Amino acid sequence: MQHSSRLASFPEGGLAVVIGASGAVGSALLSRLREDDRFAEVVGLSRAKIPVLDLTCEKTIAEAARRISSLGTSPRIILDATGFLHGDGAIPEKSWQQLDAAYMAKCFAINAIGPALLMKHLLPLMPREGKSVFATLSAKVGSIGDNRLGGWYSYRASKAALNQLVRTAAIELKRRRPEAICVALHPGTVDSKLSAPFAKGGLEVRSPSEAANRLLEVIDKLTPAASGRFFNYRGEPLPW
Repeated sequence: MQHSSRLASFPEGGLAVVIGASGAVGSALLSRLREDDRFAEVVGLSRAKIPVLDLTCEKTIAEAARRISSLGTSPRIILDATGFLHGDGAIPEKSWQQLDAAYMAKCFAINAIGPALLMKHLLPLMPREGKSVFATLSAKVGSIGDNRLGGWYSYRASKAALNQLVRTAAIELKRRRPEAICVALHPGTVDSKLSAPFAKGGLEVRSPSEAANRLLEVIDKLTPAASGRFFNYRGEPLPW
């Protein structure tokens, strides 16, 4: 069933690209974009799809960028829905006593370095005129100003690093593509494998589909003045 476009602020045509398209939020974003006729083509990339895109291997990111470039149409919207919080027995730290170099390195590799490499290879493909958006999923716990509980050292720090990378890339992007937008978005707590162990009673948890709809509504309202900023799923700015 076709839905009315929630992305009317974008010029028609162009590509939409979702990285992390096999995850809960990524797959919902991919489905939602494919229901919309705003874009000429919608491409989903992940470690589970062919061609493989692995954030810890720059060669795969460069190859994905070449593939996107070969399609002959510039990406109007690039959504990075990747992230790492726990796995292989590693969980967020409650104390500095639990700090582990390997877990910390993995958080930074996937939550900060990987998205930085996405920006390196994909931002140059964005069109020089008209609205285009690169949005990466950050997290409210990455806000330094909002940190009142402590804990979660590696995840917090890696998302704070991601926010700084977005801010820095947005400044360079503005010089080259004044109408392009580069932002960090907090999707809220989504019903997914990533959040499942930490979804407490009384916490507002939304489905991936609802999260995708809210994120796209925020993206549709973004203007170039928003580039380099950090917003939640309601479109409200979050402190750094």
